[in-house]
Amino acid sequence: MKREAKKDTTSLGSTTSSVSDVRSNMIGEIENRSTFLLAVKVDVETQGDFVESLANEVRAASFVNIDDVVAFVNWLDEELSFLVDERAVLKHFDWPESKTDALREAAFEYQDLLKLEHKVSSFTDDPKLACEEALKKMYSLLEKVEQSVYALLRTRDMAISRYREYGIPVDWLSDSGVVGKIKLASVQLAKKYMNRVATELDALQGTEKEPNREFLLLQGVRFAFRVHQHGGPRRLRG
Repeated sequence: MKREAKKDTTSLGSTTSSVSDVRSNMIGEIENRSTFLLAVKVDVETQGDFVESLANEVRAASFVNIDDVVAFVNWLDEELSFLVDERAVLKHFDWPESKTDALREAAFEYQDLLKLEHKVSSFTDDPKLACEEALKKMYSLLEKVEQSVYALLRTRDMAISRYREYGIPVDWLSDSGVVGKIKLASVQLAKKYMNRVATELDALQGTEKEPNREFLLLQGVRFAFRVHQHGGPRRLRG
């Protein structure tokens, strides 16, 4: 009985400690929240002229090309970083949120596409790699193109309409812009894929290797078809 009583006392002490920890955490969170709200209040009261000047800059902003948009967004983000919390402060002002969001979206999308275009166009097939590994690398690149570019193409008309509403250049979204360059780069990627397949087919001689040859050939045809389906030369002429 004494042993059980001691066990119960220990359990009670542990429970009391847990409750105390929870209470301390709650008090800490409340204090942190209060400090944050106070900092926001100070920014709202003291940074009004600064925020209004930025808002006017956003409303009046016009651009010749998408690179101007990127530069403007970088500048704006740097200016807004001086606020304790951008959204918490800006909601107290007449801030052009829709245009700001559209500018950021266009700038980030364009920069992501540039990175993808460079990655695909600069891809070099390393002959030292095993065929399977090399084909996997090219297939992975094609998947990135499909996920990024072809997803964008499905909503391109809507995006163009939205960007034009805010004076954002849209030529980069056309087949003559960076989107078109990625399509062309994917065609070149397909050629590299087929060249690797052809090299491997030449190395697979003998009747016993025929199933492997057929499988490789099928992989090559599927890869080329996927590229042509979304970004082949016929569609690029438009």
